[in-house]
Amino acid sequence: MTKKKVLIVDDEPSISMLLEFNLNLAGYEVHSVHDGMAVFDRLQTFRPDLIVLDLMLPKMDGIEVCRELRRRGNFVPIVMLTAMQDVTDRIAGLDNGADDYMTKPFSPQELISRISAIFRRIQAYPGVNEEVSYEIGALRVDLGQREVRLNGEAVELTPKEFELLIFLCRHRGKVLSRQQLLQGVWDYHFLGDTRIVDVHISHLREKIERSARSPEFIMTVRNVGYKLTGPNPKDQSALA
Repeated sequence: MTKKKVLIVDDEPSISMLLEFNLNLAGYEVHSVHDGMAVFDRLQTFRPDLIVLDLMLPKMDGIEVCRELRRRGNFVPIVMLTAMQDVTDRIAGLDNGADDYMTKPFSPQELISRISAIFRRIQAYPGVNEEVSYEIGALRVDLGQREVRLNGEAVELTPKEFELLIFLCRHRGKVLSRQQLLQGVWDYHFLGDTRIVDVHISHLREKIERSARSPEFIMTVRNVGYKLTGPNPKDQSALA
């Protein structure tokens, strides 16, 4: 079985060495760089399956790195590392394309658990063995092709946005709490920070809704969570 590849981006050598040691023990192939600009040089020869990205970096900070990766069409999962008190920085990371975040200090085992959860979700949701499409009004979601179209036009989603949309499709019409979404999409089986859900819902709406004020697909249920509305999903064989 091919090892999953992880790129660590942190300017503190002690943290990089600790994470690299523990991730290697966990069976990952790990490379490290120590400033934001070095990420793009390393990506020319090393194609990671996931990036662990510190927020505070020399030359180019983590937010800029994240934004530039997404601008270039690179949607590799990113776990952002932030200081515990910097709530706005955590949200800024999510706003610019990070899939998850960890607050310092944290244990390497906790990070490995988060990384494992991300890979489990990716494996569970790609649709490789599930030739199913969902059609909800003008929105079509194809699991087999990992493709989303709105009015026939392709919609570019990050891996986490795609997983979130699929989870909503599979529970169409059901009101899902933020905690249920955390467990179903992020695989967090504890009381987590639900703002990560709100940020990703907001990003998803920006891409599939014509109006954020009058959403057609993702409805907010006050004090509870969200639900996906629209016609019943149809499987691939039933689609015209």
